[in-house]
Amino acid sequence: MPTITEIADLKRIYKRRVPKMFYDYCESGSWTEQTFSENSSDFDQIRLRQRVAVDMTNRTTKGQMIGRDVAMPVALAPVGMTGMQHADGEILAAKAAEKFGVPFTLSTMSICSIEDIAEHTSAPFWFQLYVMRDAQFIDNLLGRAKDAGCDAMVLTLDLQLLGQRHKDIKNGLSAPPKLTPMVIADLATKWGWGLKMLQTKRRTFRNIVGHAQSVDDISQLHSWTAQQFDPRLNWDTVKEYRKKWDRKMILKGILDVEDARKALDVGADAIIVSNHGGRQLDGALSSIKMLGPILDAVGDKIEVHMDGGIRSGQDVLKALAMGAKSTYIGRAFIYGLGAMGEQGVSEALRVIHKELDTTMALCGERDIANLGRHNLLIPKGFEGEWA
Repeated sequence: MPTITEIADLKRIYKRRVPKMFYDYCESGSWTEQTFSENSSDFDQIRLRQRVAVDMTNRTTKGQMIGRDVAMPVALAPVGMTGMQHADGEILAAKAAEKFGVPFTLSTMSICSIEDIAEHTSAPFWFQLYVMRDAQFIDNLLGRAKDAGCDAMVLTLDLQLLGQRHKDIKNGLSAPPKLTPMVIADLATKWGWGLKMLQTKRRTFRNIVGHAQSVDDISQLHSWTAQQFDPRLNWDTVKEYRKKWDRKMILKGILDVEDARKALDVGADAIIVSNHGGRQLDGALSSIKMLGPILDAVGDKIEVHMDGGIRSGQDVLKALAMGAKSTYIGRAFIYGLGAMGEQGVSEALRVIHKELDTTMALCGERDIANLGRHNLLIPKGFEGEWA
């Protein structure tokens, strides 16, 4: 196995091993990709305060996310089509997360089903839900998640309609991939990926096919999916979902102070400051820049998490020190999965944990719970001054 010292090492291997359409699906944003890019680059503006002559024995990165003990405050974010990055991808990522002691979140648009994850893991996992028009399908989906032991629902609010991602359109993104001449030529150079895919039965959206009305095979899936994202989603809808789900509930896609305040009225257990990885509204501010204003608005009335742009343990530390209770990684674990399967996800978690632990120590802290803005140097006007 190659020596892995940073997430970028996994990304380089990932790019070589995964078909172009699925690499581009992961490594892209909407429109000009400004928000996608700034999600990461804005972390660079925040500097760390080095502290010395502090006893660094008995350090701990352990914490809690909505009452669940975690090895570090990092969860695996929901990523659609993870099972196209590597055969049985969601299963492998969930197993790696369980072994490491962090939560795994399954996307509605996953390749492996809710039942697949439950069959191959023992720790409770989280389920991410998109609001769709087919109410019967959604009710059945929530029932399946409860039966599988999911102890939290992550309700995504920022995808009432799909943002345009140029690369996905040009690549003809689909699961499984349509065998056009361009795709065939690419797959010929990704034979390792192809061999593993041939060995699994999980090659389409198994949460949907066979469960949604009139969707019994892949030919019916695309038209059904295109019509399903519900533009009528509003705060009353969110309250209805709160009533339907009697376990922990997290609202994902909060990027505005007013929306954060409205989230307080729903009865959710946490919110995720997120712009969908820069894949929806291009030109929006990065998650890390909006984290502070949202924390100022809601205080400790609700648990505030953050995703978007995290590629290192230092990014995790900066988000926590800014005030986030917890963080999520998406692309960082996908790089590992596409590079080396379950072992790659474990490597991504190991790298992030080591960077987090080492940086915490060099900042003079032994307990992750003690991180705060006193550990950071934040530029004046970091969040921006807007008319």
